[in-house]
Amino acid sequence: MLMLHPDAPLHRPPGLRERLFARRHGGLVLFAGIFVGISFLTRAALLLKAAHEVTWSASLVAAFGWGLVYDLGTAGLAALPLIVLLTVLPAGALQRPSMRWLVAGSAVAILFALLFGAVAEWFFWDEFGVRFNFIAVDYLVYTTEVLGNIRESYPLPLIIGGLAAVAAAISWSLWWSGLPRVWLEAAGTPWRLRYGQGALWLAGALMLGGALNAERLPAFANNFNRELAKNGLWSLFAAFRSNMLDYDEFYPTRPVDQIFARLEEELTEDGSVMLNPGARDTLRYVSNPGPELRPNVIQITVESLSADFLGIFNRASNLTPNLVDVAGRSLVFENFYATGTRTDRGMEALTLSLPPTPGRSMIKRPRNENLFTLGSVFRAKGYDTAFLYGGYGYFDNMNHFFGENGYRVVDRAAVAENDITFANAWGACDEDLFRWTMREADASAAAGKPFHYFVMTTSNHRPYTFPEGRIDLPSKVSGRAGAVKYTDFAIGEFLRQAAQKPWFKDTVFVIVADHCAASAGKTELPVQNYHIPLIIYSPGGHVAPGRIRTLTSQMDYAPTLLGLLNWSYPSRFFGHDVRKVPPGDAHALVGSYQKLGHLEKGEFVVLRPRGKSTYRYELGSALLTPAPDSEYGTLETISFYQAANYLYKNNLYRALSPAEFARYARQGEQLHSSGHAVAGWR
Repeated sequence: MLMLHPDAPLHRPPGLRERLFARRHGGLVLFAGIFVGISFLTRAALLLKAAHEVTWSASLVAAFGWGLVYDLGTAGLAALPLIVLLTVLPAGALQRPSMRWLVAGSAVAILFALLFGAVAEWFFWDEFGVRFNFIAVDYLVYTTEVLGNIRESYPLPLIIGGLAAVAAAISWSLWWSGLPRVWLEAAGTPWRLRYGQGALWLAGALMLGGALNAERLPAFANNFNRELAKNGLWSLFAAFRSNMLDYDEFYPTRPVDQIFARLEEELTEDGSVMLNPGARDTLRYVSNPGPELRPNVIQITVESLSADFLGIFNRASNLTPNLVDVAGRSLVFENFYATGTRTDRGMEALTLSLPPTPGRSMIKRPRNENLFTLGSVFRAKGYDTAFLYGGYGYFDNMNHFFGENGYRVVDRAAVAENDITFANAWGACDEDLFRWTMREADASAAAGKPFHYFVMTTSNHRPYTFPEGRIDLPSKVSGRAGAVKYTDFAIGEFLRQAAQKPWFKDTVFVIVADHCAASAGKTELPVQNYHIPLIIYSPGGHVAPGRIRTLTSQMDYAPTLLGLLNWSYPSRFFGHDVRKVPPGDAHALVGSYQKLGHLEKGEFVVLRPRGKSTYRYELGSALLTPAPDSEYGTLETISFYQAANYLYKNNLYRALSPAEFARYARQGEQLHSSGHAVAGWR
């Protein structure tokens, strides 16, 4: 690394520079200037990256103006340790040669850190279309997978070496400009003056930094413009601070009894009957006619599988020939939407049938054991339930969640090394995962027990690597396209091999995504980027093929699946069997960490901390049109989210014991036979 010589000859700066830097805390001016300069260049680079997404109007000027405010405030917070250090160091400390060498080395380190953060923001924006947020916070927690992913996805030695060289070059240029020397030569301030100035700097930094709040940002019409106004470092720490938001503290609320009364009306639209009418609970009895079907259910949850990747939704795509073939013999949901933008959100909705609560998902929250899940209903019916994952299930707390909610866990740690033919940072390839699934299915079938498996894939994830020679696209360099096509290949091979098994025709195969590949958009909740596939394939005829066009979200998956099997059962699910709800009353709930949306009858209500908005939205569109507030829609939206929060906080969304399950089933049957239920709609 290029070293700086603190005693090299310099040209004396003019008087203005002396007035700015010739004081003990003059180094803070240098730091702030560098911080703001790099932040500005980062923002400009992200603007060029999103050139086709932003709105080129005066709002961009506003975004950069707000960005300057956020950069200065963040610079003040980042400078707090330096303010304290410069205040408490003795008067002559900075004149010592050893200290000057330390200052020079620290300058290179600080510049490297700032440049590294800028490059990290570039890659994060490329992946998610936003500044650092809660995803980045989670990535800091799971360093093994994330660092492995970075090493496999990017030329890390080249990037780090280049950043170190640039940091050294900038630091050298600064030194030869004379600014550091002016500061260091005047740094021998008496202690009274030093502490007085330090107090002023500290107060100013805390006031400016403490005033930063995302809620104060204008509601830009284009969300990309709004994201540009933020500072990445500040956004990272803000996400860390608010990683789990309490709904009652930050969001619009109504009296608890009112929201449960409204929710009771909503939950019984499908003909179910409340088991404790008037109670603060969602417990009800769902009745379905006809004999119960008891096939095995293998649910393949595919990482980041946007509907747009499938030829049945996008004729221009040829990445999923196997899924297109299977869809032709399956029940396909044409308007099925993810509730969130992360894998844990997909798992939350698919297993719990819950709205996407703000902040952290239930998968990672404390007190997430013994909840009412799809698996708990299958277990009550005598099924073997298992969670199978190609990676290490401690990531995102998956093993704990599934293990404490009645699922056996089979992940990468549970298999022998020679049982893995190919792996990357995220886990074993999908072919290996499906081979493990086949083995588990053989064992359950041999034991004479029906089974329900939640299978979570990993191959469709950066670095997009997979075994060579499987498809006509190369690993890694073909990016997401190759990963999608490989996952499609692996699913096709799994189904072809399963077809040779004696349990095949007695098994229902579900293919569903956890979320879309991209979630960023111009609107605050881009609904079109939540559209995912749901395909239910039943080779034995348990579920008839066809198309369902009713608006549906992941929250409706569990009750719809059980309804297709003609199951009657006590339920706490928030979702519906969508076949039993009038299409005009169907809805979808979608969220993005802090923003919570509810779409019904073209009205889209979005709740956010300290506020809400109402829009008109047509499926498939990329536009949200502001609309007048509707008390009906607002109350329904609040009821879903506030009730979910209430049940979690009061430990009321719990699984039923076998005795409770049987008792409530008998009670429900009596209520239905006595005519208490509404007929519902089919």
